[in-house]
Amino acid sequence: MKIFNTKMRKLLAVLLVLALWFGIHVLYIVADGLTDEIATTDAAVVLGNTVEPSGQPSPRLKARLEKAVELYEKNLVGKIIVSGGLGVEGFEEADVMCAFLVSRSVPESSIVLDRSGYNTHKTAVSTKQIMEANDLRSVTIVSQYFHITRTRLAFQKAGIENIYAAHADYFEWRDIYSIVREFTGFYSYLVGAGS
Repeated sequence: MKIFNTKMRKLLAVLLVLALWFGIHVLYIVADGLTDEIATTDAAVVLGNTVEPSGQPSPRLKARLEKAVELYEKNLVGKIIVSGGLGVEGFEEADVMCAFLVSRSVPESSIVLDRSGYNTHKTAVSTKQIMEANDLRSVTIVSQYFHITRTRLAFQKAGIENIYAAHADYFEWRDIYSIVREFTGFYSYLVGAGS
């Protein structure tokens, strides 16, 4: 009985440590994502998201694009890189994003399409290649607040040095699930398994 109690106490202690670690990390993800790092950079990188069956950006994606337009109109970014692949709805996210930006008076010459950005890792790798090809030295990540920390990590691992961030002004109940998912996603990227 005494051995059982000792094992139970150790198990509870481990569970408590894990719960504290999770809680602290989640608070960090939220605080980090909501604290924009705004500077004048060579480009904004808008990470893709769902396109509606109608071919229009989902509200979440539209909010990211609106943030990029805001940065562009304030002359805080020189170009906007739109990164996203072919979605299950049958639309190239990058093309839909480009069309939205053009409809908001962003010249096509200021937009760079990345159709290979199927996930955060691929967006980071593609962004590094685009930066090298276009002599860009700094970027501003534009995504949902809970996605900023992992995206920054992916960009750093891709060899990008001057990284800033701005979160989209869009919040929904689904964010709770996304924040929890980001906990495991971050550590997957940290150890190199993220894709």
